[in-house]
Amino acid sequence: MLMTHAELVIQNALAFVAASRSARERDRKRREKLLERIQLMRPPNPYLVKTRGGEQLKLKLDLDH
Repeated sequence: MLMTHAELVIQNALAFVAASRSARERDRKRREKLLERIQLMRPPNPYLVKTRGGEQLKLKLDLDH
């Protein structure tokens, strides 16, 4: 059976949507595996982690003085 141009366009669009969905699912699974690996990593050494925040510098930005 011969397909019309419109039917070919629709078929190509549906194939693109299916490929896009498949790629999105592969990326989601890859991200999940990566996050699992990150969660399994040991916590950082507390002696090497900066525990307090930095200090705010006070700068005079007025050029009039």
